[in-house]
Amino acid sequence: MQFATIGNIGVMKWARQQGFPWNDGTCACAAHRGHLGLLKWAHENGCPWNDQTCACAAHRGHLGLLKWARRNGCPWDELTCARAAEGGHFDVLKWACENGCPWDEQTCAGAAEGGHLDVLMWALENGVPWDEQTCASAAGEGHLDVLKWARENGCPWDEQTCADAARRAQLDVLKWARENGCPWDEQTCAGAADGGHLDVLKWARMNGCQWGAATFATAVRSNKSEVIRWLHENDCPGSHDE
Repeated sequence: MQFATIGNIGVMKWARQQGFPWNDGTCACAAHRGHLGLLKWAHENGCPWNDQTCACAAHRGHLGLLKWARRNGCPWDELTCARAAEGGHFDVLKWACENGCPWDEQTCAGAAEGGHLDVLMWALENGVPWDEQTCASAAGEGHLDVLKWARENGCPWDEQTCADAARRAQLDVLKWARENGCPWDEQTCAGAADGGHLDVLKWARMNGCQWGAATFATAVRSNKSEVIRWLHENDCPGSHDE
C-alpha cells in the first residue's frame, strides 16, 4: 500500500476505512522507511508480513525496528544479512548474526556491491561463504579496490565479472579484469550494447571479445541507436537479418 511510505497512522487508518487493501508489501515499505509506529499499528491490526520486512529494515540500517520485528515474530532469511552488508550497516549485520539470522554467499556479494570492503573482510573472517557473484557485484559497481582484494584472497570469478563491468560502463575495471586473466564471452559485448556503451563495446571487440546475435538483439531491445548503427556497420551477427 502506497500510504505506508508516508508513515502517518491517521492516513493509514483512513485508507483502510475506505477499503484500500494491504499486503506484506505494506509492512516491508514501512520498514524500509523506518516507520516503526506505523509498522506496529499495521501488525497489530492484522496486516501480513514476511521476510522482506526484516530485509528492508536491514538495508536501511533500522536496527531498532528490526529488533522489534523479530521480537514480534517476523520471519527473516539470508536476504537480511545480504541487505545489511550491501548498506554497510555493520551493527545490523553483527546483531543479525549473533541472533541466528542465516546467511550465505549473498552477504559477501552485497558487501561487494555496496563497496564496503571492511564489511566483506569481516564477513569472510567470520565464515561467510562467497562465490563468483562477489567479484561480479564489485565489478558492476566499479569497486576496483574490493575486486582486487577479493581476488588476492582467493575469491573465484567467471564471465559475469566482465559482463557486469561492461553493462555498467566500468571500463577501467574491465581492463584490469582482463589483464588479470578474467574470462569473458559474448555477454560482455551484449552487456555493453545493453547499456549503450559504445566505447566499451569497441574496446572489447578490439581486444578479441566474441559477440553474437544476442549483442545486436540486446541493442535493439534497449533502443540504443548509435550502438545499433555501429554493430550493423561492423557486421555483428544478426545485424543484417531481415
